[in-house]
Amino acid sequence: MAQSITSEITKTRMCDALKKKMAQKPLNKITVKEIAADCGLNRQTFYYHFQDIYDMVEWMFEQEAIEMLRETVSIHTWQEACLRLFRYIEKNQDVCLCALNSMAGSHLQNFLYHSLEGLVRDVVNQAAENLDTAEKYRSFLTHYYTITFTGILVGWLRGDMPGTPDEIIEMLSIAISDNIRGATERFAEQGEVRP
Repeated sequence: MAQSITSEITKTRMCDALKKKMAQKPLNKITVKEIAADCGLNRQTFYYHFQDIYDMVEWMFEQEAIEMLRETVSIHTWQEACLRLFRYIEKNQDVCLCALNSMAGSHLQNFLYHSLEGLVRDVVNQAAENLDTAEKYRSFLTHYYTITFTGILVGWLRGDMPGTPDEIIEMLSIAISDNIRGATERFAEQGEVRP
């Protein structure tokens, strides 16, 4: 157990060093040697914990997602949870842009997708409450809206979507307020689709 805690601390220290580097230069210009040196470690220690820098980025975003999900338990609405995700991106903009603009972009998108999926599933299930909407339709709507929200977050991060987080959440709320409920009702009316 103590070794596991020590390992997590070491990995977190290396990720903190990586974040500092990601704020300064592209991911493909960051070396394992730099990260290890910033932590006072050797390269072998890095490779004991990670296969490469991209593996490290993936682990870092997985840990951030776990922490974010832990924090969202006390949140009452999906709007509050999405706002928290926008705030995370705002706070870590350099790191997120660096990841997005590198081969690790998929790790950031996976992080965003998994951070949103549970929230969207809850909204879909709430909209489908008291309806006989098949699980495959609920899953489809969850996937559809999660991809949509992820795309909006990525667009906002890139600067393709102007507006403050509060403005974007308000627009999202208006855009989907009746759509999810309407879709679950139509799917329930339709029943099983015949091939």
